[in-house]
Parts: sequence; C-alpha cells; structure tokens
Amino acid sequence: KMAEKQEEPSNAQNGEPDNAEEGEGKKKKVKREDLPPFEIVTGERLPAIFFKFQFRNVEYSSGRNKTFLCYVVETQGKEPATCRGYLEDEHAAAHAEMAFFNTILPRCEPGARCSVTWFVSSSPCVACAQRITDTLRANKGLRLTIMVGRLFMWEEPEVQEALRNMKAAGCKLRIMKPQDFEYVWQNFVEQEEGEEAKSFVPWEDIQENFQYYEEKLAEIL
Repeated sequence: KMAEKQEEPSNAQNGEPDNAEEGEGKKKKVKREDLPPFEIVTGERLPAIFFKFQFRNVEYSSGRNKTFLCYVVETQGKEPATCRGYLEDEHAAAHAEMAFFNTILPRCEPGARCSVTWFVSSSPCVACAQRITDTLRANKGLRLTIMVGRLFMWEEPEVQEALRNMKAAGCKLRIMKPQDFEYVWQNFVEQEEGEEAKSFVPWEDIQENFQYYEEKLAEIL
C-alpha cells in the first residue's frame, strides 16, 4: 500500500494565483460568480505547476479536485487532420470529459474514422464513464484510448462497473507510465519563454505508483 504525505495545495496549484493583489482578486471573484456554472478552460499547453500537482499519480489525491484532460485527435477523412490541446474543468456543470464530447469532437468531420487519445489526471466519474460508453456505442468510427494518472474512487462498485462498461464499449483504458508523463510534459506543458525546454523530472515513487494502479485496474477490468 502506498503512503503519501498529505499535501495541501497552494492556490496556484489549484488553478488560482497565490498572491493576486486584493483588487484583482475581488474583481476575479465577482466575475466568477457572474459566470454560468458551465466553466471550462481550454488551451494548447497547461502551466507546469498544474501538471506537477494535478497529474501526480499519488494514491490519496487530497486537494486534487479538478480534471485535466490533454487530447490528441487524428481524423482519417477526405482531409486527414491531427489536433491537440487540453481541457480543464472547474467541477461545475460539466467535467472535462463531457466538455470534450460537447466542444472538441463535433469539430471532427462527420462520419470520418477518428482516433482519440486522452491523457487525463484521473479516471472518469460514473456519469462521465457512462457518456464515454454511450458515445462509443453510437459512433463505431471512433477509437478512444484513455491514459490516466490515477484511478478515481476505484473502490466504489459503481465506479468499477462503469469502467468495465467502457472497456466493453471498446475504450482502451491504461495507467500512465513514467514515459507517458514525460510525453505530456513535452507536448502539453508550457515551457518558460526564452528557456530551453526543461527535461521532465520524475517524482519519487512514480514507477511504484504506476504499478500499484496498474494492478488495481487489472483487478477491476
């Protein structure tokens, strides 16, 4: 069993700047309250501090209450195309997985064969797993591979059943290996301007944690 020091994330790690000036902070709070509950952040590269905290493959994910989803979409149609980016949810009305199906997938050429790979900080909740299952069953041209950093509430029977249903619908579910974290670091994480790209530095226990989750997933599926 893995032991993890309980980490209290800073505001910055949770997606909010640590030392925002008072006035700015108040403005942001007012704006955030005015926004509808559906709030999804999209982009091409995520800040390194978010990656290092949210993608970490620890067992007890205290404070990690967002889902970060990096995607690669390869469409084989009249005009083959590849697009990539990331989605980050605020755990409001829509999770990142739902947002992908609502905003990214519809951009693909209708009826074209589509190969999608996700690199996600944690595995989907029951509702998102159901949406994944339904989407795959309805769209036979869609191939989905999901690489997850850690398993979300994997001890819950309904979560286990939802993951098995995803597999039955054709979803390939995998635990991210150290090489996968490195791939995300190189392809989806912002590097400081003017600096040479920093190489990925694996955290302590990254390999042990991968093996731990891989065994759990094998037991579930």
